[in-house]
Amino acid sequence: MRTYYVYIMASRSRVLYVGVTRDLTGRVSEHRQKLIPGFTARYNANRLVYYEDFRDIRAAIAREKQIKGWLRSKKIALIESMNPRWQDLSAGWYGRSEGANADASRSLPLSAAKGSG
Repeated sequence: MRTYYVYIMASRSRVLYVGVTRDLTGRVSEHRQKLIPGFTARYNANRLVYYEDFRDIRAAIAREKQIKGWLRSKKIALIESMNPRWQDLSAGWYGRSEGANADASRSLPLSAAKGSG
């Protein structure tokens, strides 16, 4: 069974980006390396500060849309409920070069119970 993720990336100044993916470690690596031009590259949103996992892509997409529709204050409250210090949850996933740890997804450090299922 596949796992899908809704995630929030943040910059140092706490600019937020909400996304959905099937490959969290790969997608975070793309954000960190600025491989895909756009919002996260432009605003340097390269820190994973929150994520939830889902078994159903439709539920993941619905949750992404829900979070995107929230006020910034509610997004911040969500992040701080799981990660009050805004630590980069992907720190330590990669070796010296980005993406060096291809098996990192097997040991993701945070699992949001609301999204599991």
